[in-house]
Amino acid sequence: MTSLSCVVDSRDILGEGPLWDARSGRVFWFDIKGKRLHWYEPQSGRDGAWDLPLRCSAAAPRARGGLIVACEAGLAEFDPGSGRLEVINPMPLGEGFRSNDGQIDVAGRFWWSSMDDNGGARPGDLYCTGGDGFTEKVLEGLHIPNAISCSPEGDRLYVADTRLQTIYVHDMDPRTGALSNRRVFAETKGTAAGPDGSAVDVEGYHWNAQWGAWRIVRYAPDGRIDRIVETPVEQPSSCAFGGPDLSTLYVTSAREDLSDEALAGQPQAGGLFAFDPGVRGLALPSFAG
Repeated sequence: MTSLSCVVDSRDILGEGPLWDARSGRVFWFDIKGKRLHWYEPQSGRDGAWDLPLRCSAAAPRARGGLIVACEAGLAEFDPGSGRLEVINPMPLGEGFRSNDGQIDVAGRFWWSSMDDNGGARPGDLYCTGGDGFTEKVLEGLHIPNAISCSPEGDRLYVADTRLQTIYVHDMDPRTGALSNRRVFAETKGTAAGPDGSAVDVEGYHWNAQWGAWRIVRYAPDGRIDRIVETPVEQPSSCAFGGPDLSTLYVTSAREDLSDEALAGQPQAGGLFAFDPGVRGLALPSFAG
C-alpha cells in the first residue's frame, strides 16, 4: 500500500494548482480562497507563503523567471523575489467567476479554466495562452473545468467537468494545439468522487485527485483504472510530479465545507501531501511568453 505523508500542514481552505519549478527546486501551490501562494523546498524541508491581492489558482514557471498565473482578473505574473503579483492580461471572466485549474503542455502552451464560484452553477470556459502571449477561449460549457493535462506526445488533452463526474479526452494537434474528437475518457458517476486536478506520468498514465472520495486514481491511456491510492483526507484537489527527478507526486487538499466533526478525523486536511508513485512524472517546459 502506498502511504501519503503531509509535508506541509498548511491548512488551506482550498488548496489547488501544485507545480514543480526546477529552477528554484520548489513546489508551488495556491490556497484559492485564502488568497495565498505557498512554496515547499523538498531538499531543505523549508516552506513559506505569500499573501496575494487576488484569488489565484494555477500557474506555470516562466522561462525568464517567476510564474505566469491564472487569477480572477485574468493572467498575471508573480515574482518570487519581490513577492509581487501583477496582472498583465486583464480578462473579464464574468461576475461571480474566478480562475480554476491550469497546466502547461509539452509544447509550452498554458491551458487554464474559469468557473462560477457558486459551485459551478453556470458553466465556465477553457482558455489557452500561447508563447506569443495570445489567449484564446477554446471550450465553453464546462461547469467545473479540471484535470487539465496532456499526453507525453502532446497529441491528447484531458479536461474534466467535476460537476458531471466526467473526464474527457480530446485529440490535439501538437503543433497548433487545436482540439477535436472530444470523447469520454473516464467517469465517476454513482460514486462520491469528483474528478479534480491531474498529472500525467512518463508512461502516459493519468493521475487524478478525486474530491470527496479520499483517493488518487491512476488511469491507463485507454481509461481503465490501473491503481487507486487512498489519501488521509476526503478532499484531495490536485496533484503534480516534483523533485529533481520528478519521482514524487505532490497532492494538494482542502478544508472547505468540512464540519468540525469531519476535521477532527482528518486534522491535516488542507495540507500538502507527498508519496512515491513508483514512476516518474512527465517533464513539462517553462512558459516562453
